[in-house]
Amino acid sequence: MSIAKTHQKRYQKTLAFLDKHLPKGSFLLDLGTENPFTPFLKEAGYSVQNTQGENLDDAYKAVAETACDCVTAFEIFEHLLAPYNVLKELKADKLIASVPLKLWFAEAYWNEKDDWDKHYHEFEKKQFDFLLQKTGWKIVDAQLWTSPDPNKIGFRPLLRYFTPRYYIVYCERV
Repeated sequence: MSIAKTHQKRYQKTLAFLDKHLPKGSFLLDLGTENPFTPFLKEAGYSVQNTQGENLDDAYKAVAETACDCVTAFEIFEHLLAPYNVLKELKADKLIASVPLKLWFAEAYWNEKDDWDKHYHEFEKKQFDFLLQKTGWKIVDAQLWTSPDPNKIGFRPLLRYFTPRYYIVYCERV
């Protein structure tokens, strides 16, 4: 499987974070369709069920009742118009979620040709923390990391070495 080095590094960090909080064999409901990270989860010993591409802004009740050990959401909430609804309605006791952070030196990602492939939100850490709190989640652990691309040069690529781009949290239902 050919994965860009920047993605590979993020996948390894994400797996290390999961391993810290969940036993191998845990059953995960991963919000979002199967993606290049899914095989990494399975190879690491997790049982994974992905959503099927339904619009989670409208169909959040369809996943709310799914029995699982933990819900995972890796770079999903920025694509939802109303992530509050999904987060509030989930019946799971554990949540591991990551989001891209708003960067002061770059505009939010916006694909003109695909309504799904847009970032309606790029959170500041405090905004995502507040959203989780308001939807009944307690953050137990969190990490920030950068996402530099050594193949790019310039001022903004240099800033990516020092400015956190991703935020991941482990939460428990209050």
